[in-house]
Amino acid sequence: MGKKVKWSWSSALIGAATAVAATAAISAKPKDPTFHLISIKFTALKLNLPLLDAELLLTVHVTNPNIAPIHYSSTTMSIFYQGSLLGSAQVEAGSQPPRSCQLLRLPARLHGLELAHHATSFVADFARREMVLDAAVDIAGTARVLWWDHKFKVHVDSRVTVDPVFLDVIDQENNSELEVFTAA
Repeated sequence: MGKKVKWSWSSALIGAATAVAATAAISAKPKDPTFHLISIKFTALKLNLPLLDAELLLTVHVTNPNIAPIHYSSTTMSIFYQGSLLGSAQVEAGSQPPRSCQLLRLPARLHGLELAHHATSFVADFARREMVLDAAVDIAGTARVLWWDHKFKVHVDSRVTVDPVFLDVIDQENNSELEVFTAA
């Protein structure tokens, strides 16, 4: 009537491995990292005749929600005020474990000459104690999934409202977009 099927441990193990691999592939879909500016610390004034440049230390909280560790190269974040390049911050090369958070401390320099071009707006912002800054950065690196390295690029756009007197972060909006390159 019916054929008797012989049980096979190897077939069961292959089936279980396939199910685990399929679950891992579904959960491995890359997710955009998140970035939040935690604090701004004034570190120095540098004489740049006839004006002064300000040096700052930005503390940024970064979350890697992915199941893969990442390694990224150094880059420069551009900081804008009223649509003009005000300064930059250095992002050093580094790495981050999977599903983790870490704090990055970014040295930044703001150019007094550019602020002087927007003196009227800056004085008004200073008086009402709200200054809107925009920032943009592209971070490139690799993510290791199993035995393969996958190149990626993250573009981050930020709009941060700060108190120019005490350098407190009042509000922020950060948008990141992750692009993973599958071809070598």
